[in-house]
Amino acid sequence: MVRRFLPLLLLLSFVGIAIWALTAEREEQVRSKLVGQPVPAFALEPAIEGKPGLSSADLAQSEGPRLVNIFASWCLPCKAEAPLLDALAGEGVPIDGIAVRDRPSDILAFLDEHGDPFERLGNDPRSEAMIALGASGVPETFIVDGRGVIRYHHQGPLMPADLPALRAAWEEAR
Repeated sequence: MVRRFLPLLLLLSFVGIAIWALTAEREEQVRSKLVGQPVPAFALEPAIEGKPGLSSADLAQSEGPRLVNIFASWCLPCKAEAPLLDALAGEGVPIDGIAVRDRPSDILAFLDEHGDPFERLGNDPRSEAMIALGASGVPETFIVDGRGVIRYHHQGPLMPADLPALRAAWEEAR
């Protein structure tokens, strides 16, 4: 008798597990496991003439927290977040950039069109620094305190709704 209902029990079990998996709460963003850890060692050449490159030593020896934005000129979400980065730089937030898999001429055109909030801008042609930081793509933004410890990570483009949490993390890193 039990054998007759075994296929039905298996089907109901499968449906129950599927419903549970589809309705379970999950985090929408992949959080960096490096938050609270020192920035991995890297040293990037300047991405464009006239602006210094970026290294982990620069971040570890700064007077206060710095925002590090990973972007690319070919990235549409990077273009969308550019006005917010300009606004943050206008508020006095020091911002450094890492240009991923990009050409200097394209980076210059991007900065000319969308603004240049970056004090330092490193070129990451093989995505090595991006991967070392635990970033999965562009854009991504980190807050690094003056001792070189990652205090905050935002995956994806910054949106106006993200600014309160970003500013709070900035203040906490001071």
